[in-house]
Amino acid sequence: MKNILYSLLFFFCIGNSIAQQTPADKQRTAVSIEGATAHLGNGKVIENSLIMFHEGKITFVGSAMAKIARQGNVINAKGKHVYPGFIAANSTLGLVEIDAVKASDDQREIGLNNPHIRSLIAYNAESKVVESMRPNGVLMAQIRPKGGTISGTSSIVQLDAWNWEDAAMKTDDGIHMNWPNSFTRGRWWLGEDPGLKTDTKYPENIDRIKSYFLNAKNYLAGMKEKKHLPYEATKGLFDGSKKLYIHVDGPKEITDAITIAIDLGIDNLVIVDAEGADKVTDLLVKHNIPVILPRPHRNPDSEDDAYDATYTIAKTLTEKGVLVSLGMDGQMERMNTRNLPFYAGTFAAFGLDKEVALQLITLNTAKILGIDAMVGSLEVGKDATLFISEGDALEMRGNILTKAYIQGRDISLETHQTTLWKRYAEKYKSR
Repeated sequence: MKNILYSLLFFFCIGNSIAQQTPADKQRTAVSIEGATAHLGNGKVIENSLIMFHEGKITFVGSAMAKIARQGNVINAKGKHVYPGFIAANSTLGLVEIDAVKASDDQREIGLNNPHIRSLIAYNAESKVVESMRPNGVLMAQIRPKGGTISGTSSIVQLDAWNWEDAAMKTDDGIHMNWPNSFTRGRWWLGEDPGLKTDTKYPENIDRIKSYFLNAKNYLAGMKEKKHLPYEATKGLFDGSKKLYIHVDGPKEITDAITIAIDLGIDNLVIVDAEGADKVTDLLVKHNIPVILPRPHRNPDSEDDAYDATYTIAKTLTEKGVLVSLGMDGQMERMNTRNLPFYAGTFAAFGLDKEVALQLITLNTAKILGIDAMVGSLEVGKDATLFISEGDALEMRGNILTKAYIQGRDISLETHQTTLWKRYAEKYKSR
């Protein structure tokens, strides 16, 4: 009996030590931020600004010289910078905690075609990975599933919540599909040439995709023998209420994906990853299709590309008139999401205007995700989801947050990582 009590006490203590931070209370007192350089997220900058918000909504954006009464708590932010909260698109935040622990990995389902799978209900608001995003200004994210050909639906969440219901800002915004590649590499372990070669199964793979959506379209048109949840989940694609996020690389593949989707009657499209999108800009502009780029810190896929192709693609697409956002993909994408502002800063370092680079993770992303009426820029009437930084938030040395708000709520910037940092900083300071 005594051993059982000790065990229960042990697990109770461990549970408390790793418990979620209590989300911030609803805003009750107005806040006025005065004197900072305000980066509005829409390309505009206000020096010596005044930002006021109350009950979760922005009530004033302008110059601190304006003759207007300050509301509530006045924060003197002279010499600092104010930004709209950053939005991480194409992320698996909250779906995986520890890669090596299978029970904490809920980012994909079995099967090839799962348009009815909802990533939102698997979102873990208590994730310590999610918690660690906030000190870098990443306050919102699009949570999407992975795996198969049609992975499922994504949703947009804010990163300070009790559970997935509280976190949800927009549910089931779109369906994610992985487009096949027209090239494959030889299996070197079987003695084949490891170089690229044409995938003879590419046309067959495309036919399967076309057949699936045609079957879904026929089902929705009334040819129902029995209830088919996956087909029913595609309804929003055909009536335009949901986006189809196509994860695809290569100019040929991008062209095929767009052409076939439009032929099927699906025209609310977003191209994700988009290696080679700079070679088909006319097609993207013609159909008003935005692009979500992956992080720039990677090598170009093609040996014919310039060495800095992944760093300059945002500038190239933007100048051609394509709406561009920055998302996350690749190894350790969840942990790397905290570096989202620095990836935007890298695009700025390679020719993109700094305020335009900021839009890649604020207003542009909000527009693509369909939440720009609520967030993405500092404008009257929008959610007071913003933060104050000591310096330039797109640079590592300047991105030091002193305050952050989600829907006007004064959120904590403390995480298990900042706790450890302070602990060991004190240890080695004493030596």
